[in-house]
Amino acid sequence: MGKRTDASTEAGPAELRGGWDAIREEALALRDRIRELPVATAAPAAAVRAEVERAFPLDAPMPPADLVHEAARLLERHAVHVTHPRYFGLYNPSVRDAAPLGDALAALYNPQLAVWSHAPAAAELERHVLRRLAAALGREGDSAAFTTGGAEANLTAALAALARKAPGWEQGGVRALPARPAIYASAEAHHSFVKIARIVGLGAEALREVPVDARLLMLPGALEERIRADRAQGFAPLMVVGTAGTTGAGVIDPLAALAEVAARAGAWFHVDAAYGGTAALVPRLRPTLGGIERADSVTWDAHKGLSVPMGAGMIFCRDADALRRAFAVSTTYMPSAAADEPYTATLQWSRRAIGLKVLFALAESGLAGAGDVFEHQARMGERLRERLVGAGWELLNDTPLPVVCFTHPSLRDDPRRLAAVVSEVVGRGRAWISEVVLAGRVKAVRACITSFRTEEADLEVLLEELERARAVR
Repeated sequence: MGKRTDASTEAGPAELRGGWDAIREEALALRDRIRELPVATAAPAAAVRAEVERAFPLDAPMPPADLVHEAARLLERHAVHVTHPRYFGLYNPSVRDAAPLGDALAALYNPQLAVWSHAPAAAELERHVLRRLAAALGREGDSAAFTTGGAEANLTAALAALARKAPGWEQGGVRALPARPAIYASAEAHHSFVKIARIVGLGAEALREVPVDARLLMLPGALEERIRADRAQGFAPLMVVGTAGTTGAGVIDPLAALAEVAARAGAWFHVDAAYGGTAALVPRLRPTLGGIERADSVTWDAHKGLSVPMGAGMIFCRDADALRRAFAVSTTYMPSAAADEPYTATLQWSRRAIGLKVLFALAESGLAGAGDVFEHQARMGERLRERLVGAGWELLNDTPLPVVCFTHPSLRDDPRRLAAVVSEVVGRGRAWISEVVLAGRVKAVRACITSFRTEEADLEVLLEELERARAVR
């Protein structure tokens, strides 16, 4: 490789080719050996920090190939490998092969997506994929945008709800409102809404928790009663949140019934389908999202069910004017604010071209193929339930999505021992699972099929590890 003559200059063409060759080598090698790696490793923070400092002293130039190989070595040695077929954890998927190519192009061209005129191709590539996904949800014509993730998408929905349902808020803030706005979500909803209530100035008390039934679904009757009681205390219903794929148990709330309650209350109806939105691409699962087409807004994370790298959230909103009222500004340093300029309808200004990796992943397989990928995960979830029941374990959740919560008769009344079983499985490194508390009181083991590469042999390893851990006293 050519040698740089000045430490301040960029790498030369030969060195740069070496760096890209190293990326290709690491990508292909990781795919080939991922099953051989432990799903998780543990090392003291001081030891990891020391390795990082040795690998990257920052005192002299390093060839790009060395940068890639050193960083890859660290990432492989010190991580919970969420792309591992036996990572049965949170909604962090394996990554479709084409998606990182789109991410690399986004980094190379670095398009500025605040205004359409700066990045017409990138903007239209994103809009194309968003239109197709909106149609899959039965929401043709929605205003849609990519976000950093579900939390930002949910925040966007709350701000749109304030702009639409609380006239005067965008100028006078919540202090100008005659009643205190309330957000209604189930006890199993995502905790991003706690942060959202704080961020928008409502306070955590404005988040009104609604009870769930034995299946962990929000109760429409309880929602209606809570709204009625809250009105007497000076609250005004701002937003009702239905969840399509709760974090703990993957359940899908009765969306159509919640839409009815929200309409009667005059509240904005939002569906947090960050995980479950991908069911829209699976013919067998699509009916479970019935009612999502009636929502004022929907959150869907591509970096969950669509198997693309983090972060890639999406917000779909029926009311484009509400978004403009929440976000539109006029400045002298930005181009004239056309009605559809991204910075006038979203929280972000400068923004990475998030949609390229999503487009690449979907274009590689087609939308039907993306549905097949998620269908495979759902089938593996069903198979895991069957295997657990056959081995004497008890199921504690009911969902068509591949999230399995369970316990064992020998662990049901012993939370410490259940925690020890989970810790033993994770500590051995052959599989990764977690604990979860359902309905605020029932402790369970949680295993979610997050990888499209998970097969029955991987389920067999998990069962083996569970039984081994349960036998440890």
